[in-house]
Amino acid sequence: MIKRLAGCIREYRRDSILAPAYIVGEGAMEVLIPMLMARLIDQGIDRGSMTAIWQIGLLLAACCLVSLSFGILAGTHAARASAGFAKNLRHDMYYKVQEYSFANIDKFSTASIVTRLTTDVTNVQNAFQMIIRMAVRAPILLVFALFMSFMVNSRLAVIYLCVIPALAIGLFLIMSHAHPLFERVFKTYDRLNMVVQENLHGIRVVKSFVREEHEKEKFGQVSESIYRDFKKAERIVAFNMPLMQISVYTCMLLLSWIGARLIVGSGGSAGGMTTGQLMSMFSYTMQILMSLMMISNIFVMLIISRASAERIVEILDEESSLKNPPEPVMEVADGSVTFKDVSFSYKGDKNKLCLMDIDLKIRSGETVGIIGGTGSSKSSLVQLIPRLYDVTKGQLFVGGLDVRDYDIETLRNQVAMVLQKNVLFSGTIKENLRWGNPDATEEEMIHACRLSQADGFIREFPEGYDTYMEQGGANVSGGQRQRLCIARALLKKPKILILDDSTSAVDTATDALIRKAFREEIPETTKFIIAQRISSVEEADKIIVLDGGRVSGFGTHEELLEGNEIYREVYESQMKGGEKDGK
Repeated sequence: MIKRLAGCIREYRRDSILAPAYIVGEGAMEVLIPMLMARLIDQGIDRGSMTAIWQIGLLLAACCLVSLSFGILAGTHAARASAGFAKNLRHDMYYKVQEYSFANIDKFSTASIVTRLTTDVTNVQNAFQMIIRMAVRAPILLVFALFMSFMVNSRLAVIYLCVIPALAIGLFLIMSHAHPLFERVFKTYDRLNMVVQENLHGIRVVKSFVREEHEKEKFGQVSESIYRDFKKAERIVAFNMPLMQISVYTCMLLLSWIGARLIVGSGGSAGGMTTGQLMSMFSYTMQILMSLMMISNIFVMLIISRASAERIVEILDEESSLKNPPEPVMEVADGSVTFKDVSFSYKGDKNKLCLMDIDLKIRSGETVGIIGGTGSSKSSLVQLIPRLYDVTKGQLFVGGLDVRDYDIETLRNQVAMVLQKNVLFSGTIKENLRWGNPDATEEEMIHACRLSQADGFIREFPEGYDTYMEQGGANVSGGQRQRLCIARALLKKPKILILDDSTSAVDTATDALIRKAFREEIPETTKFIIAQRISSVEEADKIIVLDGGRVSGFGTHEELLEGNEIYREVYESQMKGGEKDGK
C-alpha cells in the first residue's frame, strides 16, 4: 500500500526530501539550546562572567535563528509536497475511474468513489504532511534529546528509558482499538454521500411528494451513525492525552527529586550535578516527551488515514473488467451485428442471467426495433454492442468481428447511444453537441439538430445555439433534452445508432419526423430503437420481441402480428387505447 501511494509523489519528490532534511537541522539546533542554557547559567550567571554571558548568549541567538529558518523552510516544502501529493492522488484516481467499466463502477458505487476522491484524499494528505514533518521531527528530537541527556547525566536519563516503553505500549493499545472504528466510519460516509446525492438529484420529486421530513429523517439516521462511531473512536483516542500527561509529570517528579538530591549531595563537586544541568534536563524532558506526544498524534492521524489510504489504493489497484486485446483491430468495417448464443449477467454469475440464449443477425444499415415489457432486458441487450459490458457466454460480432477483438475506443466511436436517462452537461448547447464531435462545424450541428427535430426550439431561445444549459439540462423540457441527445449522437456519424427509449418524451408526430429523417439521411447506419410504442417500431426492417431475457420473436411488423402472441397483445392494447383516445 505504501509503495503504491508513494508512486503519486512524483514531481514533488524533491520537496518531500528537503522538508525532512530541514527538520533534521531544526531538531539538531533545538537540542543544542538546553545545553547552551546550562552553560549560560553555570559559566555566566553563577560565576558573574559577562563575557561568558555575551558569548553564550550570542551563540544561543544564532541557534534560535537557524532553527527558525530551518522550520520555515521545512514547513514550506512540506506544504508544497503534501498539496502536490493530494493533487496527484486525485488525478490518478479520477483518471483510473475513467478507465473503469460499468461493472467496476457498480462494484464501488458513485457515492463511495466521491468520498474517496474528497474526504479520503484529504485525510491521506494531512497524514503525509504529518509524516514528512512530525514523523521525522519527533524521532530525531527524541534520539538527539536522549543522547544529550545521557551526556549531561546518565543516571537521571535512565528515567526516560523506564517511562518510554510503558508509553509505547499504551499508544499501541489505543491505536489497535480505534482503527476498526474509523474504518467503519468511512464506510458510513459513503452512505451519507449517497443519501445527499440521491436527495439533491431527486429534489423535485421529494418536494412534489412532500417527503422532506422523510429525507431529513433518513439523513439524520446516517449522520447519527457516524456520530456514534466517531464518538466511540475519539473516546478511545482521548486516552492519549492523559497517558502523555502522566508520563510527563512522572518524569518531572523523578527528575526534581533525584536531581535535587544530586545537587545538594555533591555541592557542585566533580561527578555531581549543577543547577544549569538540572535545568537542561527539564528542557530535555519536555523535548523527549513532546516528541512522544507528536508520535502519539501521528499514530492517531495514521489510524484515521490508514482506512482512507486502503480505500484509495482499492481505487488505484482496481483493474477494468474490460481490456483491449494484445493486438486490437482499429477499424470497424460496417454496422452489422450478430448475437451468437449470447447470455449475460451483471454479476458474471451464470446462474443469475438477465439475457439467455440470444441468437440474432442484423445486416448493416437495417433499422431494428426492440420491444418488450419492463425488466425484459432491452437496455442490457444494446449495452453489449459498444462493449459497455462483456457477454457472460457466447459471442457478439460487430462488422464481422468479435467485439472483444476491437480497440475499445475504436468500437465505441462507431456506436452512438442515446440513453434512457438523457444527460446534458452544464455549458452551452454547442458545447453539449460537440461531445459527439469536438471538431463539428456549426453547419454540421445545425444539420444534426434538424434531423433530431431540435433546431426549431433552439432557434426560439434568445441566444440560440449559445444558450447555456444548466446541470443536467434542467432549463429545458424532457422532450427537448431527448432531441438534443439524439443530435449529439448523430454528430458522431456512427455506423451503429442506438436509441434506448429516447423518444418517449416527444409527441408521436415529432417521433415520426425523427424516424423519417433517419430513413432518408442516414440509411447506411444500423439503427436500434428501443420503444414502448408499437408506432415507433412498426416501420422497422426487423423487430425484436424480448420476454424475460429471451427472444420471443424476431421479424417484421406483419410477421410478428401474425405469429407472435406477445407482440399482438401489445399492438391490440395500444390500438384499443388509441381508439378510446380518439373518441
